[in-house]
Amino acid sequence: MQPANNFCFAFDFDEWAALARTDPQAFEARRVALIEDYLGQFPNPEQQRLRGLQFRIDMERRRARTPMAGCLRLSAMMWDSLLGDQGLKHALDALRRQTTDSAPPRQCGLRPAGRVIPFRSPRTRQSPD
Repeated sequence: MQPANNFCFAFDFDEWAALARTDPQAFEARRVALIEDYLGQFPNPEQQRLRGLQFRIDMERRRARTPMAGCLRLSAMMWDSLLGDQGLKHALDALRRQTTDSAPPRQCGLRPAGRVIPFRSPRTRQSPD
């Protein structure tokens, strides 16, 4: 899934951090506007799914008592999307099992064309006279 246009944003951490310290409301408005610009570039079905994910992210941030707690909640969400029952790893493992079980072994009939050159350890080499 890729946005219709190539979204490019030069992120200046120091600028965003200064804005968050000096004007939290402007920071939040800018953050929301940037997310909206990004999500608006996707076709509608993907955009709806991504907006649902952003809603979940925003809710976890709001439920957290501190920014660090919010960060930990989001980290847990990411790990669950990777390792959970419906996560990416589970889906990839199932796909691998399905492919391995249903596909016959691949036989390409190629033989190695190179020759293995044995290396002797320094102890077994003879010193030149």
